[in-house]
Amino acid sequence: MEVGIHLPDDIAQQLQEKWGDDIPRRVLESIALDGYRVRILGESQLRRLLGFETRFAVHAFLKEHEVPLYTLDDLQHDRETLRQLGI
Repeated sequence: MEVGIHLPDDIAQQLQEKWGDDIPRRVLESIALDGYRVRILGESQLRRLLGFETRFAVHAFLKEHEVPLYTLDDLQHDRETLRQLGI
């Protein structure tokens, strides 16, 4: 799917001053980060979407944007799974 957006000229100019001409990449990264945060996208999907060669590149990207790889919710889910398994 190809997605297009319209930015008012003044906003586009402000973004270009801050980000340069790579606004489409920044938009894509924002979508990827939000999708990962709300658990729509997984690590392998981020890797494919953003064109990273390794999962370590994904980890570095998430760290750079202060998105944890493992959350308290993950821990609680794992603990509950272990409890159900009797471990």
